Amino acid sequence: MSETNTLKAQYITSTLPYVNNDPHIGFAMEIIRADVIARFKKKEGFDVFFNTGTDEHGQKLFDDAQKAGKDVKEYVDGYAERFKDLKGLLNLSPDIHFIRTTDPHHEAAAQEFWKRCDANGYIYKKNYQIKYCVGCELEKTDSELLDAKCPLHPNRNIELIDEENYFFKFSAFQEMLLAFYEANPNFVIPDFRYNEIKSFVSRGLEDFSISRLKEKMSWGVAVPGDEKHVMYVWFDALVSYISTLGWPQSGDFEKYWKKGDPVQYCGKDNLRQQSAMWQAMLMAAGLPNSKHIIVNGFIQSDGQKMSKSLGNVISPVKVVDEFGVDGLRYFVTRDFSNFEDTDVTMAKMKESFNANLANGLGNLTSRIMKMAETNLESPVVCSGEISSDYTQKLNEFEIQKACEIVWHQIGELDKKIQSTEPFKLVKSDKEKGRQIITELVQSLWIVTLMLTSILPETSKKIQELIIANKAPATPLFVRKD
Repeated sequence: MSETNTLKAQYITSTLPYVNNDPHIGFAMEIIRADVIARFKKKEGFDVFFNTGTDEHGQKLFDDAQKAGKDVKEYVDGYAERFKDLKGLLNLSPDIHFIRTTDPHHEAAAQEFWKRCDANGYIYKKNYQIKYCVGCELEKTDSELLDAKCPLHPNRNIELIDEENYFFKFSAFQEMLLAFYEANPNFVIPDFRYNEIKSFVSRGLEDFSISRLKEKMSWGVAVPGDEKHVMYVWFDALVSYISTLGWPQSGDFEKYWKKGDPVQYCGKDNLRQQSAMWQAMLMAAGLPNSKHIIVNGFIQSDGQKMSKSLGNVISPVKVVDEFGVDGLRYFVTRDFSNFEDTDVTMAKMKESFNANLANGLGNLTSRIMKMAETNLESPVVCSGEISSDYTQKLNEFEIQKACEIVWHQIGELDKKIQSTEPFKLVKSDKEKGRQIITELVQSLWIVTLMLTSILPETSKKIQELIIANKAPATPLFVRKD
C-alpha cells in the first residue's frame, strides 16, 4: 500500500470565478488563503486534494462575449488560461487541480446530478416572474435592491424574467438545513456569517429557478430530457466541487469528499449559494454535505467593494510586479482582515511591505545570518517544533492570527539582539556570544517552518542560508521608496 493511501484525506477548494475579465486581487486573496491551508495540511501529514477552476456558463458570459465580438467558447478559453496562470504567479501548490465547467466530464456530471435530484422529487417546472441581477446570477427581491439596482452591480440593469423554467424545491429543505446547522456548529466560519445564514433559512426558503430557455440563453449545460432548456449557472457550477473528483464515479470522490472533510473557501457574497443552496442540492441528490464553508470579507477601495463592474480593481499581477509574490501573500494573509472587509491601496501595501518585510523579516534575517557567517565555524544544526498555538490557529482557519504569532516571534528575536548584543559580546566572551547567535539561528529556523505555508519562497531562501551558514548576498526584500 502506498504512503498516500494511509494518510487522512483532506479536500480544499476555492470558488470558481467567472471568466469575463482578468483575475483581481479579491480572488487572489481567496485562493492564496486556501493554498496556505492546503500546504499546512500537507505538512501535518494529510493527503490533500486542492482545487480551483473557472465558471464558464451563464448569461453574463454570453452577453460579454457578444459585446467583445467573440465566439463564447473562444472568449472563455482565453480567460480560463489567465486564471490557470495564477498557479505560477501566486506560487500555488504545484499539484493544485483546475476544473473548467465546460469540461465534458463536468457537463455530464452536472446532468447526472440533475437526474438524481429529479428522481428524488426535487425538480419541477412552472411559469414564473422575477427580478434578476445578471451580475450576481441571482433572483432579487425588492428589499435587496437600492434605487431599483443591485447594490453589488449598480452598473447593470435589473432584468424582468417571465417564462417557464425548471425549479429546485429549496423550500423542502428548511428543517433539514436547520437540523444540519444545529448538528455542525463550526460548519460556517466565522460564526457571525453562520448566524446570518441560519437567520436566512429560518425565515423560510423559496424554490429557485434552475434552468433558462435555450432560445434566450444558449450558453449552458443542456437539461437532461428537455432540449429547450439549459441549466441555471449556479446549479451547474456548484456541481464542479464534486465533478473535479471524478464524480459520479467513486475513486477520488469517495476518498476526498465522503471521507475527506471537504472545505470550501468563498466570499461573503457567496454565503447563500455555498452554505444553503449547495447543501440542499447535495441532500436532494443523496450525497454528503460539505464540512466547512470559510467566508472571506470583501476587499474595498475607498469604502466600495472592489469589483470588475465598478472598475476599481487592483490586479494581482501589478502587486506581484511591485512587491513580489511573497509580498502579495503577506498582504492577504496578515494585513487583510481574515473575515471582515479590508480597504486596500497600493500606498498602504508599500508602507506595510517596508515595515514588516524589508525592515522586519528581511533585516532580521540579514543581521542574524551575518553574525552566524562571521562568528560560527559551521552551520547550526536546527530542529524544534512549531508552537501549538500556531497550528491551532491554522486548524481553525484563523490565518491572520497565525501570522501574528509568526511576527510576534520576529519581534522577540529583534528584542533579543538588542538586549544581548551578541555582535559585541563575541569580542569579550566568545563562547557566550556564539551560544546566543546559535540560539538566534535556531529560532529563525522555527520562524521559517511557520512561514513554509504562508511565504513558501521566502521560507526556502532563509532555510538555504541557514544550511549554508551564509548571510544573504542581496536583501530578501528591497525597501520601496
